[in-house]
Amino acid sequence: MALKLLGYRVMIKIDEARTSEGGILLPESAQERPQKGCVVAVGEGKRLDNGTLVAPDVVVGDHVIFAKYGGTEIKDEGEDYTILDADSIYAKDVAPCCCCGSEEKAEQKPAAAPAKKAAKPAAKAKKK
Repeated sequence: MALKLLGYRVMIKIDEARTSEGGILLPESAQERPQKGCVVAVGEGKRLDNGTLVAPDVVVGDHVIFAKYGGTEIKDEGEDYTILDADSIYAKDVAPCCCCGSEEKAEQKPAAAPAKKAAKPAAKAKKK
């Protein structure tokens, strides 16, 4: 399915936890609703009263925590997705994740430049 999100909406691929912390396989009926996922599509943003366009704070590949009962769930090719307003996203994980390829995205970011040595102070000009 090819979707183009409208407005200030975000599409998230849901992270499904199939096992408990102890490694026990849980049936779907016993699992909590997921609140974590990976952003797979982002709408263009919302228009303010003065006409400016404000883009959402997330981009494709961000791993986010969102409202437990927010949004609309859809299923496409066996994958679960949630479409919700960007305002329903509470936080984004800044560490790279391996579930959606954002680890590769993190590797593409330029590394921080090495600290430069402090320059020697300029010699004071002699007054005549």
